[in-house]
Amino acid sequence: MTKKVIILLCIVVNLFAFGQKDSIYIQADLSARILHVKQKIVYHNTSQKYLSQIKLLNLVAAYQNRNTKLLKRKLEDRKTDLYYAKKDEEGQLLYLVVNNKPVTQNLQNENIYIPLENILKTKEATTLFLEYSMKIPSAKFTGYGSGNPDYLLKNFFLVTDSFDKENSVDKHYLDIEENFNTNTYYKIDFSSSASYIQSNLPETDEKIFEGAINDDVEIYISTIKNYQFQTEINGKKHIIDFGYTVSEEEKRNLEFYLPLQLKFLKDKIGFLPEKIFISQVSKKKNDFFGNDDIKFWKFKLQLFSDAEKIDMDYFSIISQEIADQLFSSNKKENHWVSNGLKTYWEMQYLDKFYKNYKLLGNLVDYKILGIKPLKYSFVSKLNLNERYGLGYQYIMMQNLDQKIDENLELLSNFNEIAISKFETGTLLNFISEKMGKDNFESFIKDYIEKNKNQQLDKEDFLNQLAMHSGYSSTFIGNYIQKKMRVNFKVKSFERIDNQLHIKVSKNTTENIPFKLKVQDSTGDEKIYWYDTNDKKGESTYVIPDTDVNKITINSNYAFPENNFRDNYLYTKGIFSNSKKIKFKIFTDKPNPEYNEIFYTPKFNWNNYDKFLFGMKFHNKSIIETPFQYALTPFYSTGTQKLVGSAMASYRFQPAESFFRSLTFSASSAIFHYDFDLTYRRFGAGISMALNKNPRSQIGRNILISYNHFDRDLSQIMQIKNDYSKYNIWNFGFVYSENNVIVEKYLFGNLQTMEDYQKLTAESFYRWEFAKNKKLSLRFFGGLFITNNTRNNTFNLGISRVSNYSFSYNLLGQSASTGFLSQQFVLAEGGFKSFINGSVNQWMVASNADMHLWKMFNVYADAGFYKNKSRDPKFIWDSGVKLKVIPDFLEIYFPIQSSLGFEPGFKDYASRIRYTLNFNLGAVVGYFRRGWF
Repeated sequence: MTKKVIILLCIVVNLFAFGQKDSIYIQADLSARILHVKQKIVYHNTSQKYLSQIKLLNLVAAYQNRNTKLLKRKLEDRKTDLYYAKKDEEGQLLYLVVNNKPVTQNLQNENIYIPLENILKTKEATTLFLEYSMKIPSAKFTGYGSGNPDYLLKNFFLVTDSFDKENSVDKHYLDIEENFNTNTYYKIDFSSSASYIQSNLPETDEKIFEGAINDDVEIYISTIKNYQFQTEINGKKHIIDFGYTVSEEEKRNLEFYLPLQLKFLKDKIGFLPEKIFISQVSKKKNDFFGNDDIKFWKFKLQLFSDAEKIDMDYFSIISQEIADQLFSSNKKENHWVSNGLKTYWEMQYLDKFYKNYKLLGNLVDYKILGIKPLKYSFVSKLNLNERYGLGYQYIMMQNLDQKIDENLELLSNFNEIAISKFETGTLLNFISEKMGKDNFESFIKDYIEKNKNQQLDKEDFLNQLAMHSGYSSTFIGNYIQKKMRVNFKVKSFERIDNQLHIKVSKNTTENIPFKLKVQDSTGDEKIYWYDTNDKKGESTYVIPDTDVNKITINSNYAFPENNFRDNYLYTKGIFSNSKKIKFKIFTDKPNPEYNEIFYTPKFNWNNYDKFLFGMKFHNKSIIETPFQYALTPFYSTGTQKLVGSAMASYRFQPAESFFRSLTFSASSAIFHYDFDLTYRRFGAGISMALNKNPRSQIGRNILISYNHFDRDLSQIMQIKNDYSKYNIWNFGFVYSENNVIVEKYLFGNLQTMEDYQKLTAESFYRWEFAKNKKLSLRFFGGLFITNNTRNNTFNLGISRVSNYSFSYNLLGQSASTGFLSQQFVLAEGGFKSFINGSVNQWMVASNADMHLWKMFNVYADAGFYKNKSRDPKFIWDSGVKLKVIPDFLEIYFPIQSSLGFEPGFKDYASRIRYTLNFNLGAVVGYFRRGWF
């Protein structure tokens, strides 16, 4: 019997056994990064339309050049490996033969359309015979591909598009773990390979893998045999294959924890897959978020023991792998179902085995000078399970969250965790509490049993859940369709006839239930659940008055609310019907039960106030709130006077609007800008951040500000009739695009006061022309529309800025000589050489900066300027920049300029410039890029 006949019989048997499942038989061999494949596909038309062609997904094409959507995705995530890939590292389909006919066109496309000889009617099947070779890309781009010498293959075999309703839409590989081919029966033969082979399919014979799967097939090819764990759960054998090296210590921990984890999941779900394969990619992507050791320099702080981290990590990984195999599902659209269930099981696992563990783990016990500083923080008292509500609230309070039902392709990396997983899991846990955990989990088991391996209908899932929850979960259908800002508020209470009449309001028409918890003076608690109607506003709920001391709604982040600060009321003492006030040293996660005031010691220095010792009183915390304030008094050792600053702001953040935030602010400051000379500033402003795509680095801001200045003047300044009081208005627009390869910035501003109106514009362009090598270009233009000023205070600066608005962090505001005068700020003209003078009419300037070698760059500046009654003048300079800490501490060495060859000047040391820009917010913003 020939080999072809055997293959045909296998396909016929498989079709009979598995009904309308598509079937794929693959014979494959891999050598020198070339994958050779002979393949047979039996494809069923399950759509409601007749087909004249079949679409093959050629996803290796995503790795072949800089024009693919995968490359764009990686750049959004600030990963440049694929952008700078060498030609031999890329992937490519080399040739393709279908039914003995060579396909010569569109092999570079991710979607290849194969015409059919006969129309394929609904419920009919057709067979394709394929032969092809492809070059496997380097694994450094996505984790899939050639790892030299090992290979992890996923989405490299040609498969048919499994979602017929989308067959008219081209699909592109984005490396977001979406499913491309589900509920398909595979038989993959790698028996000709001399390497060790592993797969997420069951191994039916040596190096032959066979079975139906709801996820895309993975094949791991290795030079060594990796660890395989086997166990029995309720009398059934289960296998976990590891596609990477597992240490002996890790094995010992896994042999203890894996049976517990699998038994726990079996009890919750009702079934377990026969085999689970964990690749290095899955391990990295799906491990437990937030239990990593904190490392800096030679120090390591452990939040949890190694064994506990292994337990948490592998439960997270395995539960995700199982959740992804429950249904035949388009994960781009239905990601929140599997992710939400996974998170719910994770929450239950933590509640059972880590109930008393804290969010910060062992970090609370670390000592500094014999003191445990974190022990006194509120964040140290948060339970580990509160991480889910905290993660959602963190991104929501910045108005960067997305709706739960957003397409997976459009979710930012952080929202995939905080929204698709954390928020959805919190909702399911909330409904589980309302229904009763046993009832909820019984429903989940039954639903999975009835719909396992079927195409997931998320609307049916929600409808069935609503019925079983007594319609308490009906709101979820609408909730997931938009960004919600649900808020419950305990408004007041009243004691009447041994009963508490509690007034609770909600800001939505959705019928969302809530959990009411009361606590007596001994700490005993009682919980009541209430459904709500379809009206906004206030309702009264009556409960027995059992010596109630505190009233709480949706405690422990039970529901993803907009604001938890109004969910608490005390019923006794002077703070009855209000919140207590608490002072706390250092910034913390706010305790919603209190009105907290943080106080933080501050230290600063400038040339006139000398050392500044002070205290900052503020309410800014880990979780931002709409209203923020800060009061920072300092003692100036240079003047023996009190100085300082104050600010307050309120931010509006509508969930759905053309703007992301609208902020009103006011601020004031008193410091010294010269020896014994004080400046006082009062300002107010409005800033509007326009709405943005959370995956995009593009930002647009509109700025309006007013500042009043009152300066002390020296006798010389008074003789020169200098400005002691002045008022400045600014109207500006900022466009920024902080992409990893190309950064763009555009700023336009109109500044006006009593004696002048000044229009300025600045653009900045930074291009990474080779890996870690950048070219920066900046253009500046400034024009006085009118200028009737009495002196040069408000002029445009060539190489120094006149800091009349006190907005630049200068160590020596008025220094004209010495080290402090050499501080450089890239503003206005931006010249590094000390070209004397300023500009009172117009100026255009350009600044260029390019990487030279290691920490060294070269720079050049050029421009024209014109002063009143003078001819325009051309100026230029050039030199070398040393990047000690890029963008924060840099040193400029001028070489040649309009002034001549500067190293030849006797005072060359005084011509060297430096930047000093330690901006913590900028550092945090830099590391946040690519996440949100």
